[in-house]
Amino acid sequence: MRLRFWPVFLRNFLVWRKLIIPSLIANIAEPLMWLVAFGYGLGALVGEVQLGDQKVAYIVFLASGSVCMSAMNAATFEALYSAFSRMHVQKTWDGIMNAPVRLDDVLLAEMLWAAFKALFTVTAILCVMLGLGIVTTWKVLLAWPILLGVGITFSCLALIFNALAKGYDFFTYYFTLFLTPMMFLSGVFFPLDNLPQAVRWIAQALPLTQAVALVRPLFMDQWPTDVLLHLSVLTAYAVVAWLIALHLTRKRFKQ
Repeated sequence: MRLRFWPVFLRNFLVWRKLIIPSLIANIAEPLMWLVAFGYGLGALVGEVQLGDQKVAYIVFLASGSVCMSAMNAATFEALYSAFSRMHVQKTWDGIMNAPVRLDDVLLAEMLWAAFKALFTVTAILCVMLGLGIVTTWKVLLAWPILLGVGITFSCLALIFNALAKGYDFFTYYFTLFLTPMMFLSGVFFPLDNLPQAVRWIAQALPLTQAVALVRPLFMDQWPTDVLLHLSVLTAYAVVAWLIALHLTRKRFKQ
């Protein structure tokens, strides 16, 4: 088995290790602010949320959604801004490919590295949630591999736009037209039942919706339903996005 991607992954890790504290603060500050402002602030007004035939505390509802959103954001930022800097601005990829390392190996390393950053971020957030007593069930530990899969999925999606971008400003379209609407349509902040039927059909097809559907029951000390369906959708997004990103990146480097 070839592991030519590993030195590239390790290179990114060694560079990041020097900035681990600022990186940690930057990655967990925003989701924790969402959690405090909405979970404790708005949660005091909302109280509980109706999910099917049961009620759940709003802060638990929000925590389960925000941890999925954090995995999405962390993987996306790394696979867009950081990967673009290494590919286009710093020309790090060109230097690496002077060694016996293919472009495919570099891209695979970038994808896995972005997923690792997402997993690192959500691990820190989960530790804070456990410390605050927001989550008390051991089942939340099973969300860890799911969130790794979320990181992989969204890093693959982001690498498509990384291959297309001519500059950092291009990423604004991705955030404005895709990620931000998905944050509000995937059940992170409110139940999907509150949406109109047509919008709900669109929401059900989004990758973040699948992640939330798998993770939220674990926060509620329950088992998710339709596990294979949700995992299949996430896997399909990841595989298709990876193939497109690989094709577009190869095409860019041939130009």
